[in-house]
Amino acid sequence: MTTLPADDVRLKALLKEVLAEVLDQRRDWLLSVVTEALEDIAFVQAIKAGEDTEEVPRDEIFRLLGVKA
Repeated sequence: MTTLPADDVRLKALLKEVLAEVLDQRRDWLLSVVTEALEDIAFVQAIKAGEDTEEVPRDEIFRLLGVKA
C-alpha cells in the first residue's frame, strides 16, 4: 500500500469535508440528480420492454387516449 505525503492526506481530508458540507447544504440538488438518474433508468427499461412487444397503430393509441389524430 502506498503512503501519501502529508499534503495529499490534508487535501483528501479537506475535499471530503467540503463534499460533505455541500451535500448537506444542497440536499435538494442531490435529490434532483438521483431522481433524474432513476427516471432515465426507468425510461431505458421501458424502451427495451417496448422493443419486444407488438406494434400498435398510431390511430389506436390516440383512440385509447381519447384524442383525435
